[in-house]
Amino acid sequence: MKNPFDLLDRVLEHRLRLQIMSVLVANDSYDFNSLKELMNVTDGNLATHIKALEKEKYISVSKSFVDRKPKTKYKVTEKGRTAFKKHIDALELLIKQQGK
Repeated sequence: MKNPFDLLDRVLEHRLRLQIMSVLVANDSYDFNSLKELMNVTDGNLATHIKALEKEKYISVSKSFVDRKPKTKYKVTEKGRTAFKKHIDALELLIKQQGK
């Protein structure tokens, strides 16, 4: 049997990226400031991890203006949803194997 650790998604191994994906999978979309507040991180830290997820095409970004202020929203893509599910399934497999 394949080592379950090999099934984990390296992009999602970082705690903050996994949190971002968890929020986006559970919600239709989320904006930058709400994510920053929810996760209690700095602009730069969140932006770095958002870019990593965007680079992998796990999330999509839409930018608009509301009352002349920029508003950036994020959505999980189908590729991201699939990767997230596979990662969670691999974690569950690891947990089950530890219980044997």
